[in-house]
Amino acid sequence: MNSDLITTSLHLAVPEIILAIAALVLLMIGVFSGERSGKTVGALAMVVFAVAVLWLIFFPAEGRGFGGVFIADGFARFMKVTALIGSFAALFMSMTHARESQLDKFEYPVLLTLSTLGILLMISAGDLISLYLGLELQSLAIYVIAAINRDHLKSTEAGLKYFVLGALSSGMLLYGMSLVYGFTGHTQFIDIAKALTMDGTRSLGLVFGLVFILAGIAFKISAVPFHMWTPDVYEGAPTPVTAFLASAPKIAAMAMMVRIVISAFQPILPDWQQVIIFISICSMLLGSFAAIGQRNIKRLMAYSSIGHMGYALVGLAAGNQAGVSGVMLYMLIYMVMTLGSFAIIMSMRRKDGTVVEDVSDLAGLSSTNPFMATVLTILMFSLAGIPPMAGFFAKYFVFVAAIQAKLYGLAIIGVLASVVGAYYYLRVIKLMWFDDAVAEFAGPSFTHKVVFSISGVFILAYVIFGGPIGGAAELAAATLF
Repeated sequence: MNSDLITTSLHLAVPEIILAIAALVLLMIGVFSGERSGKTVGALAMVVFAVAVLWLIFFPAEGRGFGGVFIADGFARFMKVTALIGSFAALFMSMTHARESQLDKFEYPVLLTLSTLGILLMISAGDLISLYLGLELQSLAIYVIAAINRDHLKSTEAGLKYFVLGALSSGMLLYGMSLVYGFTGHTQFIDIAKALTMDGTRSLGLVFGLVFILAGIAFKISAVPFHMWTPDVYEGAPTPVTAFLASAPKIAAMAMMVRIVISAFQPILPDWQQVIIFISICSMLLGSFAAIGQRNIKRLMAYSSIGHMGYALVGLAAGNQAGVSGVMLYMLIYMVMTLGSFAIIMSMRRKDGTVVEDVSDLAGLSSTNPFMATVLTILMFSLAGIPPMAGFFAKYFVFVAAIQAKLYGLAIIGVLASVVGAYYYLRVIKLMWFDDAVAEFAGPSFTHKVVFSISGVFILAYVIFGGPIGGAAELAAATLF
């Protein structure tokens, strides 16, 4: 590449460069300042995330860089801003009670910054190799922070399970990529699409490669049948880490799945559409039914997450611009709902400092903390998809896209699964408002209150200001087609 091409490529990747340099600088600050620098490094990491978001919003750049392996477009910008907000909120929430979960160490914000860098690289990947590098950078950092509380048995168990199963999914993804490369002769998405268009037919080996790639990515979004790590890791990892796991990495993995099937495999839509429909139906049904018997609220949120990934995949299965736009909106709204819910879960703390996680501990919350109960009620209604909350619009747009693509059965199953899933969300509301209080919580910290308050306002007021966000998603989705 000549100097002009290098300059152009570097300009396209400014947010990634900001995060990469920041991670190295923060590491040096932490190393030379000692163990007590955790809060300082964490605060600086949040500033870096904010700078990256502002750069993406006010200095948008579009094009292909580094020989076509890096893509900056409207889709990438929308998903990156969403993911960076998720990382910022997760780190912001972890600043309170960090010492108890051993998150006060400077390594935690550094690892979270590196993971977020991997997330941005995944979203902009235009090549199988760059996609894998971004994925591994994101995953390796998460394996460590999931088990960062070394004195806690469940935390170390969660990290080990996530690592072992993550290594298996990476192997499947790599095998799928090697098959695709072997049968097309290309690794860049645009070249794969051209090869498939020119051939007019697809070989069985290529379809196998596609299935393995989708299986590897399905693990990252915790879709059935690759969901088995989710409940244990959600429960075992420190709650701020779980909040991060449930937001930014899910957005990146979903963006990665959307880009790879739309950009590289659009010519063989009937083949991957069947796989997506199967994963979507299984995820919606398991997420709806398996959560009913859960007593631990973090495990309940894990199964809820599995179900929501199924709903988001309904939009992708449609394979059209409306579907992709629906997926983008869904992931944004899902992230806001999830972060708000986890901010309240982190506030479930007795006055003696005891942390509780049972759903039954929310009994009578309306009498002891009406504001917290009201916000959690809004979030639960939204997660259930009840109008006029934002969660209703998220599901509405993906179901409409499925109907436009004549996937009537998928849309009907999605609606029925939503009805079943509403049971365990409404059960939480019933406990808070109609049962007697078990014991009073100490009250939310400032950081948690800020996050769940903003989340509640967004969910409730989305019906008023959601139009511009939907318009932005439509424009961003159009850049993929």
